[in-house]
Amino acid sequence: MNPPTVTVHDSTLRDGQHAVRHQLDADKIRTYAAAADTAGVPVLEVGHGNGIGASSRQVGLSKTDDATMLTTAREAMPHSRLATLMLPGWATSTDLRCAIHHGVDIVRVAAHCTEADVTERHLGVIRDLGAEAQGVLLMSHLAQPEELAAQCRRMVDYGAQAVCIFDSAGTYLPEDVTTRITAITTAVDVPVAFHGHNNLGMAVANSLTAVRAGARVLDACARGFGAGAGNSQLEVLVAVLERYGHTTGIDLRLVAQAADLAERTLMPAPPTIDSTSLVSGLAGVFSGFKKPVLAAAQQAGVSPWDVFVELGRRRVLAGQEDLIPDAINTLTSLGERP
Repeated sequence: MNPPTVTVHDSTLRDGQHAVRHQLDADKIRTYAAAADTAGVPVLEVGHGNGIGASSRQVGLSKTDDATMLTTAREAMPHSRLATLMLPGWATSTDLRCAIHHGVDIVRVAAHCTEADVTERHLGVIRDLGAEAQGVLLMSHLAQPEELAAQCRRMVDYGAQAVCIFDSAGTYLPEDVTTRITAITTAVDVPVAFHGHNNLGMAVANSLTAVRAGARVLDACARGFGAGAGNSQLEVLVAVLERYGHTTGIDLRLVAQAADLAERTLMPAPPTIDSTSLVSGLAGVFSGFKKPVLAAAQQAGVSPWDVFVELGRRRVLAGQEDLIPDAINTLTSLGERP
């Protein structure tokens, strides 16, 4: 049998925003979007790191507003589909209508891995507006395979035309991916996607494992540009998929050039797996906590490693950065120091 076709969903201009505190400007968005389109990338996701409507002091003020980001990318991409992300609680139905008005083809509605119920209304609105609605489960390692499958089934019942699980903390090993993707593909009849982070250096391997377990959509970023240790590296993933015989429709040489461009223009340096990113993956804490943890730990004179361990014990979620001082207070009361 021929290896299945895999759709690669490029989230460089959304997940990568976490790495630069959401400061990408219109020129950088336009240049990379055009390069990705020329390379044949089928889907490019654009927006604030936490999705449309999320620019705030709590999670970071965006340099460029949602409308400008989306229209800039849309104008630069005559071929690729434009996607964006939304989290209920940050974005509203008004944000959805504006995004689709500005040319968005696909909207992903994201929720904590056990809270698919909050996606129902927004998935319906997206379908009513004529865009493709996809459901996303964040921090998916915090749920067992059967629970993830049930939550994905619920999102499909709400109208999701694809479902995706995020390894938000980069904590999965291949067997973790196999059990979860297998359970989900058994439970739903829509495409299943996997979004890998690279805290343990497993993002590409986990993505390939997801395909073998039945996923047909993989997320990736140029040079791995993303929160913490970054994401599955786009150009490497495409090359490895090609070696295994999977068709992606992406020109490998041109996507490698797009990645070179991304490294020069989007990021101060490509993501690396430093000790903080490593412990984030081991503790199961969202990669986006890296910068606020480092800053708070330095100010308090405690070890960021210990802060991540404490946050992992508390099973914190993205958006709960306000718990970092509480975790530090616990450590200082115990006399923890670097």
